[in-house]
Amino acid sequence: MAHFAQLDENNTVLQVIVVADEDTKDGDYESEAVGIAFCKSLCGSDTNWKQTSYNSKIRANYAGIGYTYSEDLDAFIPPNPHDSWVLTASANWISPLGEEPSRTLDQITNNQAYVWDEAAYQADNTTGWVIQTAS
Repeated sequence: MAHFAQLDENNTVLQVIVVADEDTKDGDYESEAVGIAFCKSLCGSDTNWKQTSYNSKIRANYAGIGYTYSEDLDAFIPPNPHDSWVLTASANWISPLGEEPSRTLDQITNNQAYVWDEAAYQADNTTGWVIQTAS
């Protein structure tokens, strides 16, 4: 099975559909162009489609509704989780302070996890990751 994402005029993903392998074949080989033609036959010739992949072999991330397709990166970019986060070259978002801190054994035992606090970061750009106990 192949997966195709329909894009709006701003390259935002509207939907992702599953297409049977036989509807993407050009002879013995899968063809994105053939798959796109099939999607257009279903949803209209004026629609815009890009192939996406569950295993991220193409276009960095599996497309989801609300993701954006970047022509420059040839990648699907997830929505930005926080205003301060920055986009990496691999089409993912990262906090301006880097990866989430590692938890201590006590934190793991006490069911605590780090979450991003955008307000804390905006107030003091040396903070942002805060520890919380899961409910």
